[in-house]
Amino acid sequence: MKTKELMQKKLPLGLTFSFPCKQTKLEEGILLSWTKKFKARGVQGTDVVSSLTNAMKRHQDLDVDILALVNDTVGTMMTCAYDDPYCEVGVIIGTGTNACYMEDMSNIDLVEGDEGRMCVNTEWGAFGDDGALEDIRTEFDRELDLGSLNPGKQLFEKMISGLYLGELVRLILLKMAKAGLLFGGEKSSALHIKGKIETRHVAAMERYKEGLANTREILTDLGLEPSDADCIAVQHVCTIVSFRSANLCAAALAAILTRLRENKKLVRLRTTVGVDGTLYKIHPQYPKRLHKVVRKLVPNCDVRFLLSESGSTKGAAMVTAVASRLQAQRKQIDKVLALFRLTQEQLVGIRNKMRVEFEYGLKKDTHPLATVKMLPTYVCGMPDGTEKGKFLALDLGGTNFRVLLVKIRSGRRSVRMYNKIFAIPLEIMQGTGEELFDHIVQCIADFLDYMGLKGAQLPLGFTFSFPCRQASIDKGTLIEWTKGFKATDCEGEDVVDMLREAIKRRNEFDLDIVAVVNDTVGTMMTCGYEDSNCEVGLIAGTGSNMCYMEEMRNIELVEGDEGKMCINTEWGGFGDNGCLDDIHTQYDKEVDEGSLNPGKQRYEKMTSGMYLGEIVRQILIDLTKQGLLFRGQISERLRTRGIFETKFLSQIESDRLALLQVRRILQQLGLDSTCEDSIVVKEVCGAVSRRAAQLYGAGLAAIVEKRREDQGLEHMRITVGVDGTLYKLHPHFSQILRETVKELAPQCDVMFMLSEDGSGKGAALITAVAKRLQQAQRDH
Repeated sequence: MKTKELMQKKLPLGLTFSFPCKQTKLEEGILLSWTKKFKARGVQGTDVVSSLTNAMKRHQDLDVDILALVNDTVGTMMTCAYDDPYCEVGVIIGTGTNACYMEDMSNIDLVEGDEGRMCVNTEWGAFGDDGALEDIRTEFDRELDLGSLNPGKQLFEKMISGLYLGELVRLILLKMAKAGLLFGGEKSSALHIKGKIETRHVAAMERYKEGLANTREILTDLGLEPSDADCIAVQHVCTIVSFRSANLCAAALAAILTRLRENKKLVRLRTTVGVDGTLYKIHPQYPKRLHKVVRKLVPNCDVRFLLSESGSTKGAAMVTAVASRLQAQRKQIDKVLALFRLTQEQLVGIRNKMRVEFEYGLKKDTHPLATVKMLPTYVCGMPDGTEKGKFLALDLGGTNFRVLLVKIRSGRRSVRMYNKIFAIPLEIMQGTGEELFDHIVQCIADFLDYMGLKGAQLPLGFTFSFPCRQASIDKGTLIEWTKGFKATDCEGEDVVDMLREAIKRRNEFDLDIVAVVNDTVGTMMTCGYEDSNCEVGLIAGTGSNMCYMEEMRNIELVEGDEGKMCINTEWGGFGDNGCLDDIHTQYDKEVDEGSLNPGKQRYEKMTSGMYLGEIVRQILIDLTKQGLLFRGQISERLRTRGIFETKFLSQIESDRLALLQVRRILQQLGLDSTCEDSIVVKEVCGAVSRRAAQLYGAGLAAIVEKRREDQGLEHMRITVGVDGTLYKLHPHFSQILRETVKELAPQCDVMFMLSEDGSGKGAALITAVAKRLQQAQRDH
């Protein structure tokens, strides 16, 4: 670096390290064993990249970032592949011998993922260490092995590579001389010295035309006086030894080529083998012999052999260049994902702000301005098991509308339900209020017909999952539509009156509308029927909301200080006053601006199923624009709002899902992804859903802490009834939510109870409780 005047520059470095290493990543390699005469102590079993990094640290003036550790075979393959895209095998035939090739990920059990291909370094020099080559090993191979630095190891390499060929020739000549078959039985002392005949000598002796003259010269230098016949015999020995080497190499290479052809399910394979190594380069006959035998062993492969010029170093630089590009991309991706990571401090802040909003919404003076509405529901009691009768329940909270018949038997706590689901078309969701309620009544009529209850007089509970201001349990004024509803002439009106009017217009049946409830309240009631500790209802689905039982003395909006009443927090609007701006990302802004109610329901838009997929889509678009995904190509599908549904997040984040299946989901969305793309998409989904679950946890921690303090308890046990597809179907959401609550409300022992069919059954139970309380008042 001094001579090239590079001392002041930070440079990425690639290390070609041509010894067997176990790699778990590109920039790490544990040395398995030294080969080729290396024996440095204390290195085997350690990471050679760390050792090099530590050595670099001792030079204050060096600033180098080691990004890739590669084997010389891999370097060779990469160099040749730069010139020839068909190259997918690298072979070294030099001091040592080895090969690498591109294997299908689906066949590599040692590595996660089954998409695409990965280069496998075979380390074939150790072939035969298990005895597989005993039938062809000779006494000379055994003698050479015993005298080596690593007896019993690298047996295939010892029959092939440049480090050993000269030595094999020496051992054979020594035996022949001893047996009187050469040099008139004369032995020179040089023949007794290990390593005296080198592979370069073998190559020189086999040279076409001048080979015999070279043989005479080499033998004379060894202190021998060879006859013409001796020279021919020695040359013959060299040919046999080097030809066997080429044959063995060809057989191993043919095995790799056959595997490649079978992996690709081809009748004929066209491929290129990148080759490097002194033996291949300097031996005059070696390449020709190798090519000929390979073609004979794999007649159904068209193989091109490409000599790598400065293979291992240029190749290491190529791998490093790719790694450097990926590292830069990784930094950009991490920068985006970091926006969604919430610190403990931030979560505590969110919990405290939510707590302040609760107090604000409960007080008379501040209630009109509160973003968290804290709406009294006039549900004042939980089921006690004495409820009984037949009830009709309606459930409107999304694109599906349900009508249910609920039969409650007292004492035994058994509930039987019959229901029918009706779709609400978009034109009705966004038409007039009259059309919407006429459609609802039409669905009720169909259901009563279907159940054979045409003339029955039944008490009815209406689950209406939109923010309503209630003046009593059977009055609910719609504050504003959410979740894609936009029907006109409804906001500011009493939805119970609108339903009564629509029933009158139809003039077919008589129903007693006893209660209008929110789905959150329904969920709490359903779970409260099973567990008397249940005082909180949570919805984590298309929308996001929470209700809980509040002390009457804290609710300034309602007369009376005795007992408790359920408060529907409508916490989706938390943050509409700007208190969440520090964690509101550019992607949240995009989603908000493109929604039906910009600037409203900020918290819901960061936490609920209706929006999470859309946040992910915005991030994917940005990463693609930066050239970090999908080769920088934004497909038409990716431009389509709402294409990335939250159910895809749940599928993509499933632990059981291999990358191949993630790719399949993305392909259904018209996104042509690589293996790397799939990993990034999975990370993006994880970051978005994790933040949502933590935000839920912070909000919930605020409410359970409030309940504990209101009751003056040191420690409190409480059950939260939960419903919603996000909580039910997402593989990690519930776990992260629970952990966050535990961290932020350590003095509360919170149990989560999944509500089975909460909103429908809950509406019936509330109706039953309301009937019971009405009766009690009348009796009073």
